[in-house]
Amino acid sequence: MVTMRAAIVVVTIGIAACARSGGTMTAVPPPQSWEREIADLRSAKDASFAHDADSPLDAPRRASFRGLRYYPVDPSWRYAGWVEPYDVPERVSLVTTAGEVRPCERFGRVVFERDGRTLALQVYRLLDMPHREGGEGLFLPFKDATSGKETYAAGRYVDLEGPDGGPFTLDFNRAYNPSCAYGSPERYQCPVTPKENQLPIAVTAGERGP
Repeated sequence: MVTMRAAIVVVTIGIAACARSGGTMTAVPPPQSWEREIADLRSAKDASFAHDADSPLDAPRRASFRGLRYYPVDPSWRYAGWVEPYDVPERVSLVTTAGEVRPCERFGRVVFERDGRTLALQVYRLLDMPHREGGEGLFLPFKDATSGKETYAAGRYVDLEGPDGGPFTLDFNRAYNPSCAYGSPERYQCPVTPKENQLPIAVTAGERGP
């Protein structure tokens, strides 16, 4: 994927001179094409919600759909670095919005700084999904001070982009709501963010509430 490769190159250049430090991620400037990539991503998602047969929206809501709501893009919410993997991943369960249980493991964690605070998020691997390499095989849900107010109450997801072992990009501008935020509970069962991934700050980036 061209976008992912470009992101990986920028990450590598931005942190090549720094020694690897556990799961610490640092804010990095985006490439020149970054803002356009975010705009294109959002436009494509709006088109999918409005026109695709498998859209989370039912037909009446698709007819009146005018686009998802987002925070303004902010490059300060874009980080790069490594996931700190656990020597022995712990088997845990995540509860879904329908009350079901999904098996997963705590793969590792990421650590980053915001407004002078050091923050950490657990990174999971869903065990009932086909194995995928790199960031595509990792799952990072989070809640923050906006959850249930400006954003979806069950939390949002953000993808880690990068190869096995890292480095990865963690861009909260790409944070998104799970499909269950828009579709019926009979159709979607999405993992609810566990308490250990509740951030004590407001992440004013990415997708806003439905």
